[in-house]
Amino acid sequence: MTTAQQASPAATERAHSRRTLAGALGGLAVVEVLAGVVLSFVTGWGWAEMLDGFVVTNGLMGVTFGLCGAVIAWHRPSNPIGWLFLADGIGHATTAFSGPLASVLADANAPIAAQRLATTVAVFAWPWSIGLFLPLALLLFPNGRALSARWRWISVGIIVTSPLFALEMGTSGDPITPGVPGGYLTIPSYADLQPLWTVAEARNLVAIALAISCLVIRFRRSDEVGRRQLLWLLLASVVALLFVTPWAFIAGTPIFVLLAIPLIPIAVAVAIVRHQLLDIRLVVSRALTWGLLTLVAIGSYAALAALLGALIPSRVGRSAAVTVLVALIIAPILPRLRQLVDRALYGDRGDPARIASRVGEQLSAGLPGVVAAIRSGLRFPYTALTIDDAVIASDGVPPELVVPLELQYGGTSVAQLLIGVRSGESALSTADRDVLALVAVPLAVAVHATRLSSELQSSREKLVAAREEERRRLRRDLHDGLGPTLTGIAFTADAAANLVDTDTDRTRDLLNTLRTDTRTAIGDVRRLVDDLRPPALDELGLVGALRQRADQLSFRADGAMIQVEVAAEGLPALPAALEVAAYRIATEALTNVVRHSRATSAVLALRCGNDLEVEVTDDGPPNGAWHPGVGLHAMRERAAELGGAFEAGPTPTGGLVRASFPLVTP
Repeated sequence: MTTAQQASPAATERAHSRRTLAGALGGLAVVEVLAGVVLSFVTGWGWAEMLDGFVVTNGLMGVTFGLCGAVIAWHRPSNPIGWLFLADGIGHATTAFSGPLASVLADANAPIAAQRLATTVAVFAWPWSIGLFLPLALLLFPNGRALSARWRWISVGIIVTSPLFALEMGTSGDPITPGVPGGYLTIPSYADLQPLWTVAEARNLVAIALAISCLVIRFRRSDEVGRRQLLWLLLASVVALLFVTPWAFIAGTPIFVLLAIPLIPIAVAVAIVRHQLLDIRLVVSRALTWGLLTLVAIGSYAALAALLGALIPSRVGRSAAVTVLVALIIAPILPRLRQLVDRALYGDRGDPARIASRVGEQLSAGLPGVVAAIRSGLRFPYTALTIDDAVIASDGVPPELVVPLELQYGGTSVAQLLIGVRSGESALSTADRDVLALVAVPLAVAVHATRLSSELQSSREKLVAAREEERRRLRRDLHDGLGPTLTGIAFTADAAANLVDTDTDRTRDLLNTLRTDTRTAIGDVRRLVDDLRPPALDELGLVGALRQRADQLSFRADGAMIQVEVAAEGLPALPAALEVAAYRIATEALTNVVRHSRATSAVLALRCGNDLEVEVTDDGPPNGAWHPGVGLHAMRERAAELGGAFEAGPTPTGGLVRASFPLVTP
């Protein structure tokens, strides 16, 4: 048995033990809160007393932090955030339980030591949650590791300074509720240390602010999945900070503002375990818009109230004037704020012209730049461009859902644009589709132009290759065939000249050899010329040359006679290349009829309109699908070289070969 196999059961056992512990600690927090609620009813507290005694706020935070921590620790036992939240929840839950317990003990005339102990536990349990566990968890979010070595020192600083807030909350000596004695560990000169307690409050805000700054830095460095997770927590942290800040510095702020803090553990649990639950971008967009608008409204109202206080003596008139001015300020700001927030989350989706401009700028750089511009401009997790199912360019990481969009040019699909749907969305929104429809037109044109350029380059390469192959063939034929023959003719002529006076018979034999070699050389020249261009085209024209060839193909391979008809009237003067292609395709098609079909007749038709069409039909019986050979491939290539179309195959009435070439008549 290997070491890995031996370690597997142990690892499974450890994971099971951690899950059991997480469930037990989460259950402990819930039980403490329920016990605190029961004790509150026993001691006769109403809603107001439970709210002032921190049973409601600490109880809610104890349950949310405890349960969310248990969920995180259950699914991600190696992530310390779950365990920090469990400790946070138990701290709040202990306060929610100990406060009513101290009141019950006081009503029952229990020993003072027991009452003071319960009070001490109540006032010292919860500050660690706010001063230590929460900011530390935010610094480690989402993977449980510090952002860098510098941030590890910040974590150490938070741990070292966390007792300061606990001392502020626990050493005042004030009873947690009326009629209950103060706790232990009080400081007699507590009031004289007010600057220190202000530092403790500021320290808490600095710790939270540093945690939020760390989240912002993580957001900028993270991939698409990490940003989804961070958006959940950033939203909850900003909302909680807006509520908690007045409670820390402004006297008389209602305690229920602390109910915003449970938003943080809920957001963290969702982000770590189920960050793809819904499109958090839409939530953040609206929340940030209205949050910023609220801050603008409050700031404007306060500034205008102070400014108009000295100008308008009537309070009613002053309030009315401030209200009108604030409304006038907010009206033009709201659309702008919404635009700014949406741009930060969805890119330039609200400005299609900007996206189109960015795509246009990248067209000259190539398709990869265009794909990247679309993804970054619309904040998609993934975009790609495919042509014939081959990925030409891509940017980002493909998510679970990818939507293909057809790019059409001239009514024909030239490519597909693959769009990765944002996490939490089930489809592309109408706004996204409208923007993509706008950029699809120039992108389709670019793809079409790229394909044409590629095809043109390929065609040029084929032409160059064909030209070089033809030159090689001519050189080989001249060197190996005609060259030796002409050399032999020259030597024979020299020999005959040397023997003409001394050996008449030998000279006569040499002249006969010279005549034969010369005829052979002439034949080789004619063959080379025929390969370059059939001489019949120059002698008889295209139609005459085809009729001559048709007369030569009057018998099938089995000896049976076949009637070949050539139908062509009114053909204009054609370019030389087009004449050769039409002649070669027609003669090859007729040759195939004679060799392979059992036809008794065939028709070669040449028609000229906007295109030159060459069509060969026969009445041979069907004998199955045609298997492309050298002849069919050669005919197809000849048609393609001149931008034409080619088709060949059996029909119900016989065989068919058709080629068409674009033609511009003079």
